[in-house]
Amino acid sequence: MMAPCFRVPMVTSIPTCCSSSSSSSYSLPQLSLRRRCFSLSVNATAKSKIPMPPLNPNDPFLSKLASVAATSPETLLNRPLNSDTPPYLDLFDSPTLMATPAQVERSVSYNEHRPRRPPPDLPSLLLHGRIIYIGMPLVPAVTELIVAELMYLQWMDPKEPIFIYINSTGTTRDDGETVGMETEGFAIYDAMMQLKNEIHTVAVGAAIGQACLLLSAGSPGKRFMMPHAKAMIQQPRIPSSGLMPASDVLIRAKEVIVNRDTLITLLAKHTGNSEETVANVMKRPYYMDATKAKEFGVIDRILWRGQEKIMADVSAPEDWDKGAGIKLMDGF
Repeated sequence: MMAPCFRVPMVTSIPTCCSSSSSSSYSLPQLSLRRRCFSLSVNATAKSKIPMPPLNPNDPFLSKLASVAATSPETLLNRPLNSDTPPYLDLFDSPTLMATPAQVERSVSYNEHRPRRPPPDLPSLLLHGRIIYIGMPLVPAVTELIVAELMYLQWMDPKEPIFIYINSTGTTRDDGETVGMETEGFAIYDAMMQLKNEIHTVAVGAAIGQACLLLSAGSPGKRFMMPHAKAMIQQPRIPSSGLMPASDVLIRAKEVIVNRDTLITLLAKHTGNSEETVANVMKRPYYMDATKAKEFGVIDRILWRGQEKIMADVSAPEDWDKGAGIKLMDGF
């Protein structure tokens, strides 16, 4: 026996709840089907709704949006349609990529350590600690910077000490070629003498020629030297004469002699030796390690924990030569 077949009228379109037609215009099967479809669509919408995560009240992005919405809501409403900037990100200032640790802006977002401005360069950081580092030959650019830093530190505080670390070959290069005039060293020396501040000088590598003068020109009792640093005093050198006429070469030679006598006088003043003694040792390059520099009066102390005791226990070079049976020839 075949089952009875019921034919249900087909509905070509399902009107929405906002339709202007009344429900009385539909037949009973159509009205029932319409209510069932509406119920299914409501349930599907409720099931597909994505839950919103909890908002962080300390989030700087949301705080900024809320502040802009409260003060000028038209900024958020009138947004450009074709903008190159992602939505709402143009409300924030463009971040700077580097900063010093003390200037970091802390937050709870991705930009937790977003810096405020670029860091200063290393000489500026040292200058903030009242430290001047001379690590190049004394050429005009170096002299200009050192003199400017000395004047600035005195203007900042005329009572606090200034620390000068020296690792320089003076007005010559390491191969002996002249790269600056002797007046470059005298300019820094005069600036040091005019300051009211106490000046601590420290030799950390080499203090040669005019740099040795600057090392010895520190405040009494505040001149230091690292244990393996070297100091050397020598006569000034004549710059390259090139194609100068003989008369100009003679003028330059006389000027070098004047600078030599000035250097001898200043070294004798700060080391406590006579001018004759300084002039004799300056006839040839006179190298000094930390111990010799202290004995000659260039420095006051050697900077190394326990180094004074260690160096005192070591025999002098002459004693080593004598014990080894080495006899030095006259003039060496």
